[in-house]
Amino acid sequence: MRIRIVDAFTDRPFSGNPAGVLLLNDADAFPDDTWLQNVALEVNHAETAFAHPLPEGGEADWALRWFTPATEVALCGHATLATAHVLRTTGIQEGPVRFATRSGVLVATPAADGSVTLDFPTAPLTRVDPPPGLAEALGTEPLTVLDTGPNVGDLLVEVADEKTVHALSPDLKALAAHSERGVIATARAEDPARGYDFVSRCFFPNVGIDEDPVTGSAHTALAPFWSERLGRPGLTGLQASPRSGRVRTELRGDRTLLTGRAVTVIEGELLA
Repeated sequence: MRIRIVDAFTDRPFSGNPAGVLLLNDADAFPDDTWLQNVALEVNHAETAFAHPLPEGGEADWALRWFTPATEVALCGHATLATAHVLRTTGIQEGPVRFATRSGVLVATPAADGSVTLDFPTAPLTRVDPPPGLAEALGTEPLTVLDTGPNVGDLLVEVADEKTVHALSPDLKALAAHSERGVIATARAEDPARGYDFVSRCFFPNVGIDEDPVTGSAHTALAPFWSERLGRPGLTGLQASPRSGRVRTELRGDRTLLTGRAVTVIEGELLA
């Protein structure tokens, strides 16, 4: 089987968020979960996507699952984008592709400019009181804290300003106690003329990812939060990790469109 490493939410190698992509030949089922987890651990990126084709005539074209080095997750944007990119660039499938996932059927639509738009469920946001110890774990006082619901599984934390987001150096062990997956820290862009409307960083110690480079699923929560604040359905977010990347978002009620590019940087043969 061919295995690929794809940098997602970027148009250049060695930036954005790398994902492993493995297209399986079996159209009936996934291999044993232990094998899938071992491959994800071997790849050792934030997520590895596993997909196999489904019979024609159903509600989806491919079945898709995502594994971090430590566990399976319910929703992953960058590895879905990476998988759609591989299907398009290899000529396996042209046009929109429908993925059957633990979060329902997700549609990825390629554009002529090389970008891919993902149609994802909008995260339901519920305002909550800051948990005791969150400020100390994050390293700054939260302005607003919201629960992002079961698919995302994070706390969305608004902080004072963009400089604060860039400067964060959280206590990851302490941060792990505050949500199912982790914490999304965000602030309004200091200067929208730079081409983005809000900035974020994502810390996911509970799934073995200290800081995720660019997180599509987090933007299903960031989009409704900032669209309400800024009064526009279409926005661009900068995820300010060391690798960095941008995600264009468009809020459509209970669905959020996420648009970005991807670049294949490694292709090889899986022998195990």
